[in-house]
Amino acid sequence: MNFKEIIVTIRESVWFFWSTLFVIIFYAVVLGLRTIDSIDTPYFEYVIVFLDYFITIFFLLEIVIKLLAEKQFLDFFKSGWNIFDLIIVLITIIPFDSTDYAAVARLFRIFRVLRIITIRPQLKHLINVLLSAIPAIFDILLLLFIVFYIYSVLGSFLFVDVDDALWGNFLTSMLTLFKVLTLEGWSEIMDSVLVKHPWAWVYFVSFIIMASFVLFNLFIAVIISKMQKEHDEEEEKKIDLILLKLSSLEVELKLLKRENK
Repeated sequence: MNFKEIIVTIRESVWFFWSTLFVIIFYAVVLGLRTIDSIDTPYFEYVIVFLDYFITIFFLLEIVIKLLAEKQFLDFFKSGWNIFDLIIVLITIIPFDSTDYAAVARLFRIFRVLRIITIRPQLKHLINVLLSAIPAIFDILLLLFIVFYIYSVLGSFLFVDVDDALWGNFLTSMLTLFKVLTLEGWSEIMDSVLVKHPWAWVYFVSFIIMASFVLFNLFIAVIISKMQKEHDEEEEKKIDLILLKLSSLEVELKLLKRENK
């Protein structure tokens, strides 16, 4: 086994995948513990510094292994996920700690947790589905904004006499409707309006049905539709590959029959 084959074997190995995942999760846990004052001691700071060096070296080695495992060097940059990995690694090795941007360096360390996305095929598939659904999602968000705008203007005209802080103009009305959309405490907002406008329940109920139930379910339907489409395309590729292998086997069988004759 030559050097290239060894590198490819390391990249495709299960232990390489799980070790990378373990390092990222462990580092994320340590960063989370750092926010607890009772744990954030000078000794703990030494642990953070050691882990920074260790993870930086680990990620650099991982990127080098992935680069060397490619058939051609430039093949590595054909994948957007590889470029994403490389950017995160390069950002986190910039020596900001000894400058006025030390706080920025600490912020960049958090981005290392994003590496979980790139090493989990299921997460990458989900992100790809979301990216492919952006045009449809944009249309849904545009429709949601139109609904928000219409109801906020109506609310500012109809309920300004109830509470100027909630319905003073269409911007404050839009913020109020956002609170209603979260379904958290919306009944209190509606009750305050019902005191002067008993019919206002029609306004709130219709808005919740339109914005919360219909449009959000439409958003979920678009995502599920895209995921189903991606799944069907993958199944078709698998079937095509199987058919191609069967056809090649059929050709080989015919050649063997001719040779036997």
